[in-house]
Amino acid sequence: MFEIAQLTVEGLENNIVTDEHTPHISYKVVSDEQNVHVANCHIVVKNADGNTMWEEDTTDQVGIAYEGKALSPSSEYSVEIAVKSDKGEEAFSSIEFTTGLMADEWPGTFITDGNYSFTEKKVSPEPMNFKKKIKAGGNVVKAYVYATAMGIYEMYFDGKKVGDRYFAPGFTSYKKRLQYQTYDVTEFFKGKREIDVQFTVSGGWAVGSFIYSRNNRFAADRQALSAVFYFVYENGTADMFGTDSTWYVTRQGKVKMADLYDGETFDSTVNLDEACWSNAQEEKLKYNPVISADCGAFVKEHEVFTPVSEKINDKDNEIIYDFGQNFAGIVRFTVKNAKKGQVIEIRHAEILNPDGTLNTSFLRSAKTTVTYICSDGEQTFSPSFTYMGFRYVAVRGVKSEDFQIKAIALYSDMTDRGSFECSDEMINKLQSNIRWSTKSNFVDIPTDCPQRDERMGWTGDIAVFSTTACFNFDTGRFLKKWLKDVRSEQLPTGGLPNTVPANGFGFPVTMPTMAIDWWGDACVLVPWALYMSDGDISVLEDNYDMMKKYVGACRRWAATFSVGKNRFIWHTPSIFHFGDWVAPDAPKMQQWQKRSKWTATASLYNTSSILSRIAEILGYEEDAREYKKLSENVADAYESIFTDGNGRLKEEFQTAYVLPIQFGMFRKENRKKAVDNLVKLIEKSDYCIGTGFPGTPYILFALADNGRSDVAYKMLLNSRCPSWLYEVRTGATTIWERWDGLDETGQCPIGDDGTGNMISYNHYASGAVGDFLYKRVAGIEPLEAGYKKFRIKPVLGGNLTYAKAKIDTSYGVVSSEWHLADSDFSIDIEVPVGCQCILELPDGKTLEYGSGHYSATAKL
Repeated sequence: MFEIAQLTVEGLENNIVTDEHTPHISYKVVSDEQNVHVANCHIVVKNADGNTMWEEDTTDQVGIAYEGKALSPSSEYSVEIAVKSDKGEEAFSSIEFTTGLMADEWPGTFITDGNYSFTEKKVSPEPMNFKKKIKAGGNVVKAYVYATAMGIYEMYFDGKKVGDRYFAPGFTSYKKRLQYQTYDVTEFFKGKREIDVQFTVSGGWAVGSFIYSRNNRFAADRQALSAVFYFVYENGTADMFGTDSTWYVTRQGKVKMADLYDGETFDSTVNLDEACWSNAQEEKLKYNPVISADCGAFVKEHEVFTPVSEKINDKDNEIIYDFGQNFAGIVRFTVKNAKKGQVIEIRHAEILNPDGTLNTSFLRSAKTTVTYICSDGEQTFSPSFTYMGFRYVAVRGVKSEDFQIKAIALYSDMTDRGSFECSDEMINKLQSNIRWSTKSNFVDIPTDCPQRDERMGWTGDIAVFSTTACFNFDTGRFLKKWLKDVRSEQLPTGGLPNTVPANGFGFPVTMPTMAIDWWGDACVLVPWALYMSDGDISVLEDNYDMMKKYVGACRRWAATFSVGKNRFIWHTPSIFHFGDWVAPDAPKMQQWQKRSKWTATASLYNTSSILSRIAEILGYEEDAREYKKLSENVADAYESIFTDGNGRLKEEFQTAYVLPIQFGMFRKENRKKAVDNLVKLIEKSDYCIGTGFPGTPYILFALADNGRSDVAYKMLLNSRCPSWLYEVRTGATTIWERWDGLDETGQCPIGDDGTGNMISYNHYASGAVGDFLYKRVAGIEPLEAGYKKFRIKPVLGGNLTYAKAKIDTSYGVVSSEWHLADSDFSIDIEVPVGCQCILELPDGKTLEYGSGHYSATAKL
C-alpha cells in the first residue's frame, strides 16, 4: 500500500481561496512497507479550461511554491500530483483552488449609515443593517461575493446566513491590513435570478469598545461595509458590481447591542419590513489598509455541551447551569410558551462564589450578558457578534420547564494533530486543560484570556506557548496570519507592541521606541516553533527582516549607557519590562518587573542564538556569525556579572537559573553547579514552582536534561500550591493565569498585588509544560524541521508505567508508546515515509529507523 494521505494548497484541503501569486502546495504519503522514500512527485497545475499552467518534478513535500504562468483573479485551478516511491509504487491525487480578486486596489465601495454620528465612549456602536435586492443579468453558472467591513459582519441571502464562520472579516491591524472573505453563492441562483441580500454589521474590534480602557472607534468612526458581487453567466459573459448608495440601511434591526465584552441584546419582536430604511452613504475610510483574501483559520462552532447540573437560585430568581467545562463560546437556547416582550437575561462566569452564585468580579468591566426579547411561541437563539469565556451561566426571566440550553465552543478551525496520554490521570487532565486553554484563546488571534475586558493578542503568552500549541494543533494558517500583523505593527526602531493587533494599547508604559523582552521575542520564537513543527521554510523567509530589526533593537537597548561587558546586560529600567511575570515566589507586580535584568539578558541570548541558526538555514552566513558572536558575548556577560563565577547567582531565584541552564549560557565547568543550586531552591520551596512566564516552559527541561529528572518529576507531580497539578486537584478544566487562582475552599486569595484584580482561569501560558510531556515523557522531539528527522527518547520517572503520544506531522504520523512493567521496558514507534527516527532506549542503546512501525525492548 502506497497512498497520498493529504494534499493541500495554502494549508487547506477544501474551500481554498487565495490571493497569493505563488501559492504553496504540500502533500504527505503513507505506506505499509518500511524504509520508504519519495523518489519523485510530478505536479501539474491546470486552469478551468484544462490548460497546463505549471509542471514540476520534485522530491519536496512541504511548502512547494507555484512557479508557473500568472494566475488570473476569480478563477478556478486544479492541482494534480503523481507520487512515486523509491520502491516503484505510485499514488495519485488532485485538489482544486480558487483565486480571489488579486487586486492591488479594492474594487468595491464602502457604505455606511450617513445619519449616524457615534460619539459615545466606552461602548460599542448601534448595529447597522444593510439590504438590497440583487438581480443577476442572465442564467448564472458561477456566483461569488467578496465581502469585508470595518466592524464584524454577517451576510444573509433570502434570510439565510451565508457561511458558517464567526466574526468576519477577522481581527487584523486595521490601519494597514484588512481581510475580505469569498463566498461561493452559486447554489442560491439555481433556477432564479433575484435574491434579497442583507448584512448586519456590529462594531467589533475596529469600531467597538476594546482593551480594558474600553477605547472605541480605533480604526473607523462608525461601521462600514463593502461587498463585491461577481457573476459568470451561461453565455460566457461576466458581471461585477458592488455596494453603493443604492443600498438601504437602518439601525432598527433585531440586534440592538453587540459588544465583544458586554454581550448581545436581540429583540425578536422587530419586523425589519417595518423599520425605517434610508439610502446608504458611501464612506471614505479613516485609514487605507491593504485589503486581501482571508488567510487565517476561520472561527467556527465546535464542541457542544449540555448542562451537567441545574440549580435554582431563589434569592436572585435565576437558574444556574454548569456545563462542566471552562471554554470560550456562546449559548444556544430554546424557549417554549414565550410571550411577546418577555425578557430573558443570561450572564456568564468562569467560577462560582461560595454561595453558589456567579462570580463576575474578575470580569472587571465586561458585562458578558445576553439579553433576548421574546416573540410569541417557541423560538431558538444564539448570539452572533460576541463570545464569552465561561463554564457557568445564570438565566433570568424564564421558567426551567420552558427552557433548554446548550453551550457551543467557538475557536479557529485548526486540525487536531497531536495527543498525549500516560498512566497518571492527573497529568492526563493537565493535558486536557492545556488543549482547552488553547482552543479558548485561539479565536482568530492568539489571546491571553477569553472572558474579561481584555482578550487581546498578548505577544508574551504565545511566545512561550507556541511549541506546545504546534504539537496539539495545525496552527500554520492561524499563526502565519497573526505574524502578518506582527510585521505590520513593528516600529521603525525594531520594537513591537506588547499586543498584536495593538488597537492603540501600550503597557507597561507608552514608549513607542522600546523593545520588550520575551513579549517582543514572539517575532522570533513563533516563526521558529512553526518552522520546526511544520518544516515550511517560508515562515522564516517571510519574517527574517522583522527578526533582525527586533534583535537589533534589543542589542541597542542593552548597550545603552553601558561599557564593557555591561553592554550585553539588558538593564533598562524595570518599568519597561514584564520581567518574571506572575512568578509565585514574588507577591507583587513590581517584584516581577525588577527581575528584568536577568530575564531580558537571557532573552537576548536566546533570540540572537536562534536567529543565528535561522540565518544559517537561509544562507546568510555573515549574519549567522554576527548573531552567534552576540549570543556568546551575552552568555559571558550573564555569568560574569550575575554569578560568582562558580555557578552561583549573586541574587537567586528559579527563573534566573532556569534560563541560562536551559539555553546553555553557563560554561561547561559551571553548568552542573548551577543545576545543583537550582535544585536547592526547588527543594527549599518543597518542589513548588517559582517561575514566571519566561522560566516556566523550561524548568523541567533544565532539570531533566542535566541529570535531575527525579526533581523534574517531583515538580510535575506536585499537587501543592503553586503547581500544575494543584490546579487539577482543585477542579480546574483549563490552565489558570495565576498559580494561586483559588484556595482550597474555592475562593480567590489574590489581594492588592498591583495588577488591578488580574485573574483569569483560562490562560494558556503556564500550559507550556505540555512541551515537556511530549518531548521528554513521551520522548518525541524534532531534530530537523517538520520532523524530517526526529528523536524518541523517553525520560522515565514519577512512577509512570506508560506514556503515549502522536503527532500528525507534515510528513505523516509520528508516534511513541512505551510501557514499563517492573524492569521491563517496551516501546512501539511509528515513522512517516521519508523520515528518520533516532530511538534512544533507557538502557543507553541507540537505534535508527526509516519509515514504518517498529517495536523495541530494554531491561532496566
